[in-house]
Amino acid sequence: MSDYHEPSKEMSQKARSLTRALNSLKEEIEAVDWYNQRVELEQDKALKKILHHNMVEEMEHACMTLEWLRRNMDGWDEHLKEFLFKDGEISH
Repeated sequence: MSDYHEPSKEMSQKARSLTRALNSLKEEIEAVDWYNQRVELEQDKALKKILHHNMVEEMEHACMTLEWLRRNMDGWDEHLKEFLFKDGEISH
């Protein structure tokens, strides 16, 4: 299955890079979810520690990709500044 909903050959290189980054971000967040579920249920303490470590690494990957998007895709910087690292209500 393609990551594209439009003909990729007609898209700019930047648009294709953005698609790669957005799909990578989705995959990293999904991996965090999978590891979180495994950590929640794992009884072996050594394996639980390894799975938690893996989950944290996936968070790191997601954050790096999000930062790349902030620097390269219009809109991310403004929205991240509006919503991240603030106290109080999250939604308007």
